[in-house]
Amino acid sequence: MLCTSTRFLLRRNLSVSLSSPSIKVAFSSPVWCTLRSNSTMASQSGSKSIHDFTVKDAKGKDVDLSIYKGKVLLIVNVASQCGLTNSNYTELSQLYEKYKNQGLEILAFPCNQFGAQEPGSNDEIVEFACTRFKAEYPIFDKVDVNGDNAAPIYKFLKSSKGGLFGDSIKWNFSKFLVDKEGNVVNRYAPTTTPLSIEKDVKKLLGVA
Repeated sequence: MLCTSTRFLLRRNLSVSLSSPSIKVAFSSPVWCTLRSNSTMASQSGSKSIHDFTVKDAKGKDVDLSIYKGKVLLIVNVASQCGLTNSNYTELSQLYEKYKNQGLEILAFPCNQFGAQEPGSNDEIVEFACTRFKAEYPIFDKVDVNGDNAAPIYKFLKSSKGGLFGDSIKWNFSKFLVDKEGNVVNRYAPTTTPLSIEKDVKKLLGVA
């Protein structure tokens, strides 16, 4: 499940579902494009940053998000059959290509909670993103982002930055921007395009 153009995580062993209860992240294998929710995740109550979380990749291997210390993260819940899919996937790839060598990482979490617009298997999701949109960033296995079974990482993201109408994720392609220390610094609506937040990304990266 390695995108042919994937280069970043071959340097550091990295690794992410929807229908599973909570999320556990860990990138110990170069499974670039997928992660699975897992209820064995440590309680988020003591988590102070994104780096405190661990998730499972599609192969069931642990991925410790502390591997991203020093990186600016853009965390997005993605879907393959949404009206926002083409524009978001296209711009996510453009943004990543432009800033990946300057410290940006994009973490994509497929989710099927909105209009059942991410029904595919892990392999299908990975092939879709990596082949059609040349995604080089990690795409994790499907997770719930709302409800009792929401992944712990999403509970943390939402509690850190509530939305305009409450904490719940409203639709596919909601976005969270995380600084190099793992703090959630901004949240963007699904209709906010990746390239429109480029200036915020640059500010956190410290690039002109």
